[in-house]
Amino acid sequence: MEKLNLHKQKLYALIVAAVGVISCILPWWKISYGGFGISASINGLHELGWISFLGFIAAGVVTFFMGDKTKPYEGQEKMIAAAAFAAGGGIALIQFLRQTHFASFGIFLAIAAGVVGALWVWGIIKMPAK
Repeated sequence: MEKLNLHKQKLYALIVAAVGVISCILPWWKISYGGFGISASINGLHELGWISFLGFIAAGVVTFFMGDKTKPYEGQEKMIAAAAFAAGGGIALIQFLRQTHFASFGIFLAIAAGVVGALWVWGIIKMPAK
């Protein structure tokens, strides 16, 4: 971690952004056709879900490339990163509300990553003191 020279807040935000990206690849809906043994799953890169994917990518890019990496979020960088996390989680929430019946674990993970990421960037969720 010292070799990356990342502040802990930014390191954990980068991890949450990676979780959000992975959640978009996981199944968001799983449909099973009863006793016929036929099932299908749809990941988060369909319909509006790709915007959620781009939101998590943007949060990671802002975290890694903007501002001073050794300091916590501040100013415009903080607003952009929080908005990117909120967009990723918000689009996942909209997709969930559009179709709640066949929801799978990937969409719940995307919503959680968006909420936790935005709250982490704003400093509402803090690292426990040692």
